[in-house]
Amino acid sequence: MRQIILDTETTGLETSQGHRLIEIGCVEMIGRRLTGRHFHQYVNPEREIDFGAMEVHGITNQMVADKPLFAHVVDELLDFIRGAELIIHNAPFDLGFLNYELQLLNRKDERIETLCAVIDTLVMARQRHPGQKNNLDALCNRYGVDNSQRELHGALLDAEILADVYLAMTGGQTALALQGEESENQSSGPTESVIRKLDLPLHALKVVRANQVELALHDQNLMTIDKASGGKTLWRSKVAESAS
Repeated sequence: MRQIILDTETTGLETSQGHRLIEIGCVEMIGRRLTGRHFHQYVNPEREIDFGAMEVHGITNQMVADKPLFAHVVDELLDFIRGAELIIHNAPFDLGFLNYELQLLNRKDERIETLCAVIDTLVMARQRHPGQKNNLDALCNRYGVDNSQRELHGALLDAEILADVYLAMTGGQTALALQGEESENQSSGPTESVIRKLDLPLHALKVVRANQVELALHDQNLMTIDKASGGKTLWRSKVAESAS
């Protein structure tokens, strides 16, 4: 399966206010492996960038003044993503801006959703972690993905980080938090750990069996726990049932 992890940066938050794309970043993944192929382009938005947006991504008006218009890069972008499964964090935002740009070019029949299937990792994260923070930084903390270079938002960097987050979300098993985890309204750090699944077939994994010393220590630990519980541990009842 060919998947494209996509992110954008914009002049502001709303296309209804005439805000435009200024950066597009995509990385390609085939068979859950990054191929090294990517699409990255800064775009001249033909308008001023809002100060609030500039504080988020650090892209200034001067930085994009000499960049190509979206009309000059759209065909290369569509050729890169066509037929792939797009992976986007908060997909309605990015798709809204991409489709708005296509509409301005009178190419509204080429809506991104008609060219690609779409997976929204924000929806996925909210289903798996209801009531918790699910922005990209929070997911990096939760799944142990390095985002130390992410001082500001950037389309290509965020796409690369999202690729790692997506692989962790869909290929790993999340352990229970022993002390709880941050909620949407809390700022406490993450406490859950993650077991990452190896990207290997099962027959390629080496089985390491416990030796006699390890088995004896295991039995000793079980006896200690059973004694502390007053003989009420579940495995004793199961062993008794199987013996009768």
